[in-house]
Amino acid sequence: MERIPEPELMEDAAQALAYHEADFSVPHGERLNVFRRLFPGFLPDGDVLDIGCGSGDVLLRFARAFPTARFLGVDGSAAMLDLAQADIAKDSALAQRVTLLEAIVPSPKLPQRPWQLVMSHSLLHQLHRPQVLWQTICEHANRGCRVFVADLRRPASAEAAAAIVQRESANEPEVLRRDYFNSLCAAFEPDEVRGQLAHARLTGLTVAEEGEHHLMIYGVV
Repeated sequence: MERIPEPELMEDAAQALAYHEADFSVPHGERLNVFRRLFPGFLPDGDVLDIGCGSGDVLLRFARAFPTARFLGVDGSAAMLDLAQADIAKDSALAQRVTLLEAIVPSPKLPQRPWQLVMSHSLLHQLHRPQVLWQTICEHANRGCRVFVADLRRPASAEAAAAIVQRESANEPEVLRRDYFNSLCAAFEPDEVRGQLAHARLTGLTVAEEGEHHLMIYGVV
């Protein structure tokens, strides 16, 4: 199936809220398990950058799992960041370690810090120009920084994408099912991502298939 790009930003407040209220406890909880498996023994205790943090569910799961690390979540959607900020405000301990920044990468707004970890979750498939993600990683991941990018993998056909949506999201609102289908159709295949990494000279990163329809791009720069 040819890739079908989708809108880059989820700016509609109702759409953002539907995404935020969806139950991602299983896949997002498993994301932490995958991270620990790919980086055994690594416990972030410095600065972590999350590119495309959305409404913050994965960001806050990592922040709770690594309580001595500091996190900066970056996203281009004010509607999503408002939801993330509301959740952060409920926990004073998180509020001291997690900050948010509205920006579209690449952006001069992103601070230069000795990032221990640069991560991104479900952003790559939204990008019309995927190189902006890898460019941002090149600019901000210093030598020795861990990189962890998790995203969808494009199914073989629209029918296969529809079957995944029906199996995994049958009880979700129509807006969420539609967005999930569009995201699957907009996702990249492993070899496409490897080509992107080669273009960005990030060939030290590994592209691995995870489960039926996810990709993990990870390594140390």
